[in-house]
Amino acid sequence: MKKVILLLLLLIPLKINAIETSARSAILMDIDSNRVLYEKNIHEIKSVASISKIMTATVAIESGKLDDKVIVGDEINDAYGSGIYIKVGEELTLRDLLYGLMLRSGNDAALAIAKYVGGDVDTFVKMMNDKAKELKMTNTTFNNPSGLDQEKGNYSTAYDMAILTSYAMKLDEYRTITSTKKYTLTTNKNTYSWINKNKLLSMYKYTTGGKTGFTEIAKRTLVTTASRDNLNLVVVTLNDGNDWMDHQSLFEYGFNNFTNINILKEGKLNIYNEKYYSDYELYIKNDYSYLLQNSEEESLLMKYVLEKKRKINNDDKVGVIEIYLGDKIIHKEDIYVRNLKNQRKKSFIEKLKEWIGSLW
Repeated sequence: MKKVILLLLLLIPLKINAIETSARSAILMDIDSNRVLYEKNIHEIKSVASISKIMTATVAIESGKLDDKVIVGDEINDAYGSGIYIKVGEELTLRDLLYGLMLRSGNDAALAIAKYVGGDVDTFVKMMNDKAKELKMTNTTFNNPSGLDQEKGNYSTAYDMAILTSYAMKLDEYRTITSTKKYTLTTNKNTYSWINKNKLLSMYKYTTGGKTGFTEIAKRTLVTTASRDNLNLVVVTLNDGNDWMDHQSLFEYGFNNFTNINILKEGKLNIYNEKYYSDYELYIKNDYSYLLQNSEEESLLMKYVLEKKRKINNDDKVGVIEIYLGDKIIHKEDIYVRNLKNQRKKSFIEKLKEWIGSLW
């Protein structure tokens, strides 16, 4: 079985714009492709404080128990620092606890969530670390569900926390909770009205969510997300005394200098000068877009690698499209074949239109 390779070069100019932050570590990442748009010490391992609760929320949401009624137990007696001040014997749903966790950074909520979802706190922490391994957060270790670090804290990097947030933002419940400015509820013991500590939800109109954090060891940590013009971005800063302004500046840099380019479109492929499958129709199953800088000088390269199959069945995979940005491969898309004998015979006009279209 022979292979044939056809190349298509798309020239997109690149010019890197400089931007600085006050953070010890900082990252700007595209949520959809995980492309890093700005970086500063992104793999340096630091205590991350309460932004750890993004993982706590993710594990709890994926447990499928959000509507379960939780009766708060003695585990909350071990909580200190920020809290929502729930009481032993209080009844509320797991979803309610997640709002208290994410909006008010409740350490008591974190312990109640961990006990209910994991059966005990240690088991829940193992679930957090297992999820981190699944997401390839290779420089992350969780020791508790809250982020408190006076004893054993949670350690991660700006990069790993951006990967986690990109994943979490694909969960409908997480997006709803993290974007909520105010949440009220009444339990069997109290009435609550929680205002989100994430000031960027009011300061910057494109903000879609995030999580704040602070301890004496970690200093200020912050994760925020924002969307504009079909771009979905996440910023993570660790040890940043000017984080609110830095996040807005990084988002503006991303929105003003990058564009989501539609590179592949689902459906029929017209590959110039491809003759082996001329009696068939080649197609792909997915659209593909990628975030590119507006004035890119490097090259976007599409390489079509086709197998010359002797026996061809309908809907066989017969190749792959490899997409490169410079010398780095950024995407692979499978190519399939359809047998035209099973389709209506095309008219001369239709064939002429297809031929003209293949020239462009």
